[in-house]
Amino acid sequence: MNGAIQSADVAEALRRAGQVLAGQSEYLTQLDQAIGDGDMGITMGRIGMALLGYVEQTEVDDIGKYLAQAGMTANRAGPSTMGTLFSTALMRAGKAVRGKTELSADDLAQMFQAADEGVAERGKANLGDKTVRDALSPAAEAFAAAIADGRTTAEAASAALVAAEAGRDRVTPQRSKVGRAGWVGERTEGQVDPGCEMLVLLLRELAS
Repeated sequence: MNGAIQSADVAEALRRAGQVLAGQSEYLTQLDQAIGDGDMGITMGRIGMALLGYVEQTEVDDIGKYLAQAGMTANRAGPSTMGTLFSTALMRAGKAVRGKTELSADDLAQMFQAADEGVAERGKANLGDKTVRDALSPAAEAFAAAIADGRTTAEAASAALVAAEAGRDRVTPQRSKVGRAGWVGERTEGQVDPGCEMLVLLLRELAS
């Protein structure tokens, strides 16, 4: 059975996400330097710190509104390409559960799907272009499939992590096709996409 996710659980998950982004800033910068301009880690580090401050200062009433406002906070802190995608994911996830004070496993699956759809629409990237979507989309699908199969939220989170890791690894040998990384060309082959790795890091922390 899946117990309801309370507002305190949502705040704790957002706090842990902020810690990961802030703590892995240098690592993500190194990954981005290999295929892009190297600013992604700095941006996500700023977003992580902003989310930590947001969690500290903001009470949760309406979970959807709380997450949407967190997305706007993230956008102000890091208005870059990846920052915008991350913010969009948070805001779309929040919109999917607006008005709710607790969440079911099905709600989480809907949030995951909404986040993926938001990133797809905003980023205009296709699967196989070697972007965060190559980890996010299979993770969202795996989570939803696990919940539909009656598995626990924890089991679904583990399935999402495995799918995200597989998606990241599947595109690592490939050449990046969009954004600044797309300009670099063959130099991106064999390099881990920093957006995919960021998502894996977040899911690994939350699934733990």
